[in-house]
Amino acid sequence: MKLRQLREILQNAATIAFRLPDGSQVPGHFHVTEIGKVTRHFIDCGGTERKEEVVNFQLWNANDYDHRLHPDKLLRIITLAAKTLGLDDEEIEVEYQGQTIQKFGLDFDGERFLLTATYTDCLAKEACGIPKQKKKIRLSELCSDSCCSQDIRK
Repeated sequence: MKLRQLREILQNAATIAFRLPDGSQVPGHFHVTEIGKVTRHFIDCGGTERKEEVVNFQLWNANDYDHRLHPDKLLRIITLAAKTLGLDDEEIEVEYQGQTIQKFGLDFDGERFLLTATYTDCLAKEACGIPKQKKKIRLSELCSDSCCSQDIRK
């Protein structure tokens, strides 16, 4: 999800809720402790220089059960962060404390925000000699009905 889409959702939302990939809920008393612009400048294993920028949200649970973050307050925080940090419409990543700090993508199911699993990948598969994954097809799809119905005993 990009920042513009999050803003649009928050403008019409009554509450904010997050669900983790395993189906559990982030407790309702979470705080957004940081909004940042993260720039990664790196070289992939094939030697290609790359840059990525994302908007980073950090969610944190406190023992502060009496306060809930409302959509209008989060919108004000986002507006301040966008102005101060020069945020554009980058993708959003969310950090949340699990066994260690976990990074998630962000989606919305019409009711709540979904923290989506993220995965590592090789960005230079051709340079590493990693073969492209072959498309899986059924053997029955290789020939039409006419070729399979011919009598092969002739």
